[in-house]
Amino acid sequence: MAPQKGNISQDFEKALEIGRPPNIVHLFPNSRALIVSGKVIDRALMEKGKAMTIAANGRNHFVIRGTLQAAQRANAAIILEIAKSEGGGSAYCATNFWNLARQADAVMNELGITVPVAIHADHYGIKGEKDVEAARVEIPSMFDAGITSIAIDASHLPDDENLLANIALNPYVPPWAGYETEVGEIKGKEGLSTVDEALFLIQGLNAHDIFPDWIALNNGTTHGIEESAKGIQVPLTKEIHEALAKYKVSGAQHGTSGNSSERLRRIAEETRTTKANVATALQMITWGVKVNEYGNAILDEEGEFAKVSENGVTDEMWAEMVAYAKEKGLKGGNYKKLNLPFENKLLGLPREVRERMAKGVEEFVYELLTRVFNAGDTAPLAIEAILKAGSYDLGPKCSRLEDPSEWTEEKIHERAAKLNVDKGPEGDFDD
Repeated sequence: MAPQKGNISQDFEKALEIGRPPNIVHLFPNSRALIVSGKVIDRALMEKGKAMTIAANGRNHFVIRGTLQAAQRANAAIILEIAKSEGGGSAYCATNFWNLARQADAVMNELGITVPVAIHADHYGIKGEKDVEAARVEIPSMFDAGITSIAIDASHLPDDENLLANIALNPYVPPWAGYETEVGEIKGKEGLSTVDEALFLIQGLNAHDIFPDWIALNNGTTHGIEESAKGIQVPLTKEIHEALAKYKVSGAQHGTSGNSSERLRRIAEETRTTKANVATALQMITWGVKVNEYGNAILDEEGEFAKVSENGVTDEMWAEMVAYAKEKGLKGGNYKKLNLPFENKLLGLPREVRERMAKGVEEFVYELLTRVFNAGDTAPLAIEAILKAGSYDLGPKCSRLEDPSEWTEEKIHERAAKLNVDKGPEGDFDD
């Protein structure tokens, strides 16, 4: 499917020359893969309007291949990502912060993928001072390995500590990189984010000359094993985004698996969301587990995941995976922990099986990009953003609006004490 050289536009050639960040140029000096900052992807979706693109959690190699194939078909600018729990120091996936860019670059060159792609470190979780100290070393190592965008997720902490952790770690994120922050731990329909705590975080960052591209909210997120009675709260999301409008921060929607196409269309159309994380559904599709339009895995009469024989892995491999899960006591969402022990076994399957695993993801993602997210034909808009900037660094969307003297550490603690928020029960989610 690689295009002929004569069909590649001059704009693409120029973007390839100037649009790849320094770490990507250093790692892949001879590459023709247009790996870009997350800022580029955000600007493209903003330019189209009422559109968001996929941030696909590449839990296995077949998710990465299938998503890239779908993006090329849809002519869409996209994000490939992996979360800290999935691909950090205690990973349950073979894909990690240090090899995702390498996998993406290899596949993009192999398949002739010409759409712009950002490489995002999602849910880089900070749960205390020890995590902050470790991050001072680990975050630079991730950018050395090709990360071009990061989500600093200290949302498990009280609001003042969340803000202070983001401030402390900002010097370790290159200024050209995409940057996501998060408020209200992602944990379902309880303890929803509020306008006040979102404003607190964004205003405090603004006062310190930190201008996030995205903010992730706890807005009723579900994750694709069970359907939720409510799911993503569109009006709440819209209200918070409107309150943040002058700071020009876009929304990052977590937990899209488990929500109807109609609800996701509304998120794209009615809010300022430009990034939509999808993980669980894509993993299940590569394995051949039946999913509904929500991306929810379907259960059979025995309450087990329903495997479609002609899809995904072979029936023999699936039986081995199920037996392993039972031996380890893995159920429901914890099937995600099959990724690491089975990656090499899946890569060792026959070619036709491997191809159908990626093809299943391609078809699902293509439908999302074109019929739900409105992300089709955003690749040229991303290239235009690079050419307009004349650089891989698009700069911030906002300038400083807040008074730094009102956001000292002492005043941050004072302000946070006055916030009325409910964090809700602890969560454990990746997308």
